[in-house]
Amino acid sequence: MKKLLITGASGFLGYHLCQIAKQEWEVSGTYFSHSLEIPDIKMLKVDLTDFQKLKQIFSDFQPAAVIHTAALSQPNFCQTHPEESYAINVTASSNIAGLCADYSIPCAFTSTDLVFDGFNAPYRETDPVCPINIYGEQKVMAEQGMLERYPKTAVCRMPLIFGMETPTATSFIQSFIQTLQQGKQLNLFTDEFRTPVSGKTAAPGLLLALEKVSGLIHLGGKQRISRYDFGRLLVEIFQLPDNGLKASRQQDVKMAAPRPSDVSLDSSKAFSLGYQPVSLEEALQDLYKDFDSKI
Repeated sequence: MKKLLITGASGFLGYHLCQIAKQEWEVSGTYFSHSLEIPDIKMLKVDLTDFQKLKQIFSDFQPAAVIHTAALSQPNFCQTHPEESYAINVTASSNIAGLCADYSIPCAFTSTDLVFDGFNAPYRETDPVCPINIYGEQKVMAEQGMLERYPKTAVCRMPLIFGMETPTATSFIQSFIQTLQQGKQLNLFTDEFRTPVSGKTAAPGLLLALEKVSGLIHLGGKQRISRYDFGRLLVEIFQLPDNGLKASRQQDVKMAAPRPSDVSLDSSKAFSLGYQPVSLEEALQDLYKDFDSKI
C-alpha cells in the first residue's frame, strides 16, 4: 500500500479522512495538541510550523501523497490571534506544498468557502475571491502560496461540514443537539447560507481531488440551506424538542470575525469528476442511525 500523510488527523475532518483513507493507503497522521490513537494509523506529534521537523517527517516517512487539513479554523480566534494563525494557516501550508514539489508527489489542501464575500453566490472556482475576515484572508494567501510553490496542488474549498463527534473533535451539530435536549434556546440564522456536507462525504471528495485535480476545486453539497432551516431538518430527523429553536439574523449578532451571508458553492466541476454528495436529509438520517446506536 502507498503511504499517505494526513496533517491534522486529530481534527474533525482529518479523523474522518483517516477512517476512509486507511482502506487503500498506509496512513500516517499528524496532531499537535490533541493526542489520540486511531486503529491502523501511525500518529505523529508534530509542530507543523517547525520547518525542520516538517522536513524530517517527509524524509523519514517518504509519503507518496499528502492531504493537508491542519489549520486554526475558528474565524473568531484567527481574527484576534492573526500572527499565531498565520504561522499554521499560511506559512506551514506553503512549506508543505514546497516539500510535495520537492518529492513530486500529489498534494491536496483543505481551504474554505469563506474566501468569498457572500454577495455573488453560488461561487464557482473561476470567481474572484474577496474574504471579509482574517481566516478567509489567510486561506486565500495559503491557496496562492501553495499553488505558486506547487501548481499541481489540489486546493479543495470546503463547505460547512457535520457528522458524528470524534474522540477529539465535534462538528457544529453536537452543540445544536445538546442545547435543544437541555431545553435551552437555540438561535440560528435565517440569513446565512451554505452548502453543507457530512464528514463521510467530504473525505472521499478529498481523496478524489488528490487523484484527479490540480488547482482549485469546490467540494460543497448539492443543497443551499440556511443555518435555521438546517436546524429544522435536524430537529425533524433526530426527533428533538423544537420549542427552543428560534430564528435570528446574522446581521443582528456582533462577532469578532465578520461572516459572509451566502457562500454556497457551485461544485459542478467536482460532480463531473465523480464527487456525489447525498442529500442533507439522507446524510442526517444516516447520521441519526449512528447517533441512536451510541445512546
